[in-house]
Amino acid sequence: MNEYKNVWVFVEYANGKMKNFSLEVLNKGNSLAKEMNGKSVAIIIGNGVENIAQQAAACGADEVILVEGEEYQVYNTDGYTNAMATLIGKYNPSVILFGSTNDAKDLAARVACRVKTGLVADCSAIELNTADKQLIWTRPVLSGRALSKVVCRTKPEMATVRQGVYDRAQADNSKSADIVREEIKTSADQIRTKLVDFVDAGVTGIKLEDADVVVSGGGGLGKAENVKLIQDLADLLGGAVGGSRASVDSEWLPPSAQIGQSGKTVSAKLYFGCGIAGAIQHLAGMSSSKCIVGINRDPDAPFFDIADYCVVGDLVEVLPAFIEQVRQHKAN
Repeated sequence: MNEYKNVWVFVEYANGKMKNFSLEVLNKGNSLAKEMNGKSVAIIIGNGVENIAQQAAACGADEVILVEGEEYQVYNTDGYTNAMATLIGKYNPSVILFGSTNDAKDLAARVACRVKTGLVADCSAIELNTADKQLIWTRPVLSGRALSKVVCRTKPEMATVRQGVYDRAQADNSKSADIVREEIKTSADQIRTKLVDFVDAGVTGIKLEDADVVVSGGGGLGKAENVKLIQDLADLLGGAVGGSRASVDSEWLPPSAQIGQSGKTVSAKLYFGCGIAGAIQHLAGMSSSKCIVGINRDPDAPFFDIADYCVVGDLVEVLPAFIEQVRQHKAN
């Protein structure tokens, strides 16, 4: 019987750098591998990406498996699936972690089907039961109203991980790792899709998931016009605007701004919760932020239980005064 060992992390990159999302997943993979007495292995597929392998090593991977070829120049489902499935068949990893990007979710599902194993999607927590060494995967269900704990009965155990639930791995250039180069060919007739063109989506500003400062509004905004208050503060601090389900359901903010179990997960350095009551679903999407400021008229709002700084008051009065103070401070 084949022995399954080690924790693999599928690494994504852009513009010569590992993506922030992959840094988060690699950080978890590193710690999980230690708990399981195995190695963390970064899987990198592409063309001319030796520098990405070096970055993964500096960020704590014990080993890097590198697959390069012209057919892997840009992501394509068939080529990457073939490469991953071939590697799995050769090495028998115990666990494989992916980010929750569009490409990674596409790949993870295809690979799981190819190697006949299960896939836990959109995990918000991964724990090792020390008693039986069984992994417990937690993911939101019922539109974020509940959390489900999942146990996998097949190997390798595969999962996509939510963004923002783990800290990013930090580079240490004194670290090194074995780089294993695998030559896996995928013929042109195996690849059924063709990249025709890249189109600029026209998205400007800081992505919510990557922002160091997030200013969120909830039902306490009261009306769409008050969104300008949180937008002004976010702009002033170089941050991004988010919201609770209440503000999104009221159509004051777009669904892409929703933070919580059924929205995005953020781990900001500074998080403002303005007029947010503090439902557990929202807290699950931002509670790992480093410094949390709450503004609410209700002194008993659950949001205050996790806030580092609490301001009891109407955000319509508090925010303009605060914005003015920040402007004066920046001017000086």
